[in-house]
Amino acid sequence: MAKDYYETLGVNRSATAKEIKQAYRKLAKKHHPDANPNNPQAESRFKEINEAYEVLSDTDKRAKYDRFGPDFARMGGVGGAPPGGNATYTYTTEDSSDFSSIFESLFGGMGGARGARTTGRSRGEDIEQPVRITLREAYEGTTRLVTKGDRKIRVQIPAGATDGTKVRVAGEGDTGFGGGQAGDLYLIVEIEPDEQFKREGNDLTVEVKIDMFTAMLGGEVEVPTLGRPVKLKIPTGTQSGRKFRLAGKGMPSVRGDKKGDLYARMLITVPERLNDEQRKLVEKLRESLNSEK
Repeated sequence: MAKDYYETLGVNRSATAKEIKQAYRKLAKKHHPDANPNNPQAESRFKEINEAYEVLSDTDKRAKYDRFGPDFARMGGVGGAPPGGNATYTYTTEDSSDFSSIFESLFGGMGGARGARTTGRSRGEDIEQPVRITLREAYEGTTRLVTKGDRKIRVQIPAGATDGTKVRVAGEGDTGFGGGQAGDLYLIVEIEPDEQFKREGNDLTVEVKIDMFTAMLGGEVEVPTLGRPVKLKIPTGTQSGRKFRLAGKGMPSVRGDKKGDLYARMLITVPERLNDEQRKLVEKLRESLNSEK
C-alpha cells in the first residue's frame, strides 16, 4: 500500500509548515528507538516519521508529492530507500538545515540524529511562569519564591523590570531525557497598575495638588517619588495641568544605565466652602483682576 506521509505525521493535507513541524517533533521524540528499547517496531516507525517529514517540510518535494502521490518515490523525490532496494534511510540530509536543527533541539545537539541514536539524550523543555509585582517592587528590585517539587527557589527580579521582562533560571525547567540537560525556567514579569504613578517606559507621571494661592503667587510643594519625596519650586502664575520635569527621578533601567524622569503634573484646588467675609474678599480680588484686563 502506498505511503501517506500526511497520515504518517497525523496532519491534514492542508496543514501549515508550522503544524507539520510540531507534529514531527512530537512523534520523533515519542518513537525514537532509544526511548523504546523494548519495542522492535520503534526504529521502523522512527524511519517512517523522518521520511515523511523530509518530504513535507520541503516546499518543492511536498508539491511534487501532492501532485504525483504514490509515484513520487519512483521519480527520485524521497530521501529514503528507492523502490525494491534495501538501503538504510539517513536521518539527516545535507540540504535540510531545518531538519537537522530540529534534531539538535530534540536530542541536545549531539551531532544530529546519529548522535541522538547513540546517546538517547534530549534537552528538557523550557517552562514559562507569570509573576506579578508592584511598581515599587519594579523600582527597587525584588525576589519571589518559586516552588519546584519539594524545593523552593528564590529568584531575584531586577530593578527596572517591565511588563514582559523575562527572568531566566537556568536548569530549573523540565528534566532532560536520557541524562540530557534540563530546560530553563523563565519568569514572565507582569507589573500591577499603581494608583499614584503612571509609567511610560522608564518615565513616571504623578499628580500633585496645589492650592490656588500657591499657583498664583508661587511657592514650594512636596512631590512624591518612588524613593524619597523632593521639594519643587512653583513659579508665579502656574496653570492647572502644567508638568514639571524632575530628571532622574523615574524608573531605573534593567541595563543599569540612566534612570528615567518623573513628571509632576499640577492640579490646582480651590476651597469648597467660603464664609461671608472670605467670599467678599474673593469677589473683590476678582473685580480687581478683571479691571486690569
